[in-house]
Amino acid sequence: MADSFDVHAHPVIDTHCHLDFDDFAPERDQVIGRARDAGLARMVTICTRVRKFDRIRAVAEAYDDVFCSVGTHPGNAGEEPDVTTAEIVELARHPKCVAIGEAGLDFFYPDNAPRDVQLAVFRANIDASRQTGLPLVIHSRAADEDMAATLEEETGKGPFPFILHCFSAGQELANVGVRLGGYISFSGIVTFPKSEELRAIAKTVPHDRLLVETDAPYLAPPPKRGKRNEPSYVVHTARVLGETIGLSEPKIRDLTTENAYRLFTRMPRAA
Repeated sequence: MADSFDVHAHPVIDTHCHLDFDDFAPERDQVIGRARDAGLARMVTICTRVRKFDRIRAVAEAYDDVFCSVGTHPGNAGEEPDVTTAEIVELARHPKCVAIGEAGLDFFYPDNAPRDVQLAVFRANIDASRQTGLPLVIHSRAADEDMAATLEEETGKGPFPFILHCFSAGQELANVGVRLGGYISFSGIVTFPKSEELRAIAKTVPHDRLLVETDAPYLAPPPKRGKRNEPSYVVHTARVLGETIGLSEPKIRDLTTENAYRLFTRMPRAA
C-alpha cells in the first residue's frame, strides 16, 4: 500500500476531459469539487466541434481552474467540413483557451466522415496550432500509418506543439510522436489488465513527454471501472503510470504536472 501524502502538495492535472457533456450537467459543481479534493490543480475541457465552442467556453469561464480548447474532432468533421484555420485562430484568442483540438484521424468507425474530409479538417487545426503556438490535441484511432505520415509532412512545413491524447496506438506512432517533439498522454486504458503492451510502450516514452488524462466521461480506470469517468479519477491513472515507469505516486504527479505546464504555456500555474 502506498504511503500517504498530502495530495495538495503534489497536485495533478487532467489534461483532457469533456465537462461540457450532458453527463455532467446535473452535478458539474460537485464533479469539480471532487477533483479539487483529490488534488487536481487544473482541468482542460476539450472541444469536439468548433461551432459549439460557446458551451465549452462557458464551462471554462465558470471555474477558475478549468481551461479549454477549440477544434473539430475527426468523428465530427463531417458536421463542419468547411471549418477554417482563421475561424479556429480567432476563437483561440480567448484567454482561457490553452489548446487547439481535439482533431485528428479516426478510421475505426465506418460512419465517420470520409478520410479526405477528416484530413482536411485536421490540417486546418494543425495550421491553427502552428499560427497560435497552442498545443494541438490529437485524436488518432486505427490510423497509425496515416497519422505518422501526416505528422512527418506537417512538421516539415514548420513545427507545432502537440499531444497524442488517450494514447492506445502502437510503438511506431509513439516513436514518431516523440521524435517530432510531441507529448504522449495516457488515459484509464493504461490501467486496464489487458493493456500490457500499452504499459510497455509507456516505459519507452521520455519522462519529460508524459501526461495523464481521463477523457471523462469515458474510460474510467479501476477501481472505478464501469462508472462514468470524472476528472478526480485521473489520480488512479497517474498511480498506475507511476508504478509502470518506477515512480512513486507523488513523483508521477509532480512530473506530469510540470510537463503539462511546460506544454500548455497559456495556462497559469495554480497559486
